[in-house]
Amino acid sequence: MDTMMALRAHARGGPEQLSYEQAPRPAAGPGEALLAVHAAGITFDELTWDLSWTTSDGADRTPVIPSHEVSGTVVATGPGTTGLAPGDEVFALIDFNQDGAAAEYVTVPASALAARPRSVSHTQAATLPLAALTAWQALVDHASLARGERVLVLGGAGGVGVYAVQLAAALGGQVTATGRSHSEAFVLALGATDFISSRPGAGGAADGQDVIIDTVGGQALADSFALYLKTKNFHWHLSGPHFRDYHLLFDDQASQIFAMTDVIAERVRKLGGQTLKSIGQIARLQHLADNEAEGVTARDMLAELLRDNRSLGEEMKALHARCESSYMQPN
Repeated sequence: MDTMMALRAHARGGPEQLSYEQAPRPAAGPGEALLAVHAAGITFDELTWDLSWTTSDGADRTPVIPSHEVSGTVVATGPGTTGLAPGDEVFALIDFNQDGAAAEYVTVPASALAARPRSVSHTQAATLPLAALTAWQALVDHASLARGERVLVLGGAGGVGVYAVQLAAALGGQVTATGRSHSEAFVLALGATDFISSRPGAGGAADGQDVIIDTVGGQALADSFALYLKTKNFHWHLSGPHFRDYHLLFDDQASQIFAMTDVIAERVRKLGGQTLKSIGQIARLQHLADNEAEGVTARDMLAELLRDNRSLGEEMKALHARCESSYMQPN
């Protein structure tokens, strides 16, 4: 069996689980290409995601190889693969439920590969897929940005923000971006026409925008309020044999969620984002779904709150990382 060197984790956990070791070298299957990896990018919290450790049907697939953004060179193609040839330089975002690119070689479906832009290095190309795709989805798939519309990018110098500014400008948008004052020249060079400093006392972002791309935590704040109200809703409407235990549990959980909102709002403000002004704004920004159904069972309440708390936890981890990158001390 051919082997390669790879960074692998044999058990769930963080970076402490990773070992640089020999691993089987993959072979390109039907519709796939085998890449020699030149650069790989790792999402800061991907080791906390279930998908990083399981197959698409939920089965454990350890040992795993992380880093799902890749730039490299095609060295072989599998049966039925078209449009690619050995020597092609490509980049891709690899599905998180399969091995990543922290290795000498990785297999990737041909449909997921694109030619590496010659204007950037392999290292730069490997930082592009996830952040740029996030910006594209926000601007095109969700906002349907039209030429001439006004776009506000909160956190224009951040990982997603730098692509949101460039893409919005390329799509014909009139871009205003926020950020720390030392980033102004950099963000304007990306294509923003206006810049608003996020330093304390510099004022809020401009009103009258057609599209707002929030990369600094406003959704986490909205979801905190949404989850607080849902938890209180379930607290108020509980019934069944475990009423007292669950009633107290939900009340305590709701109180803890509400206690976080001030801290989150302060971090969002310092990152240059807008905090909330109304119930209507919460409804527009929230990602978590409301539940107004009658007769929800206690078991279903628990299951739904577990999913929602996990989702909010991921948002909080992302906000934590943005705080650290901005030299803030998050709580």
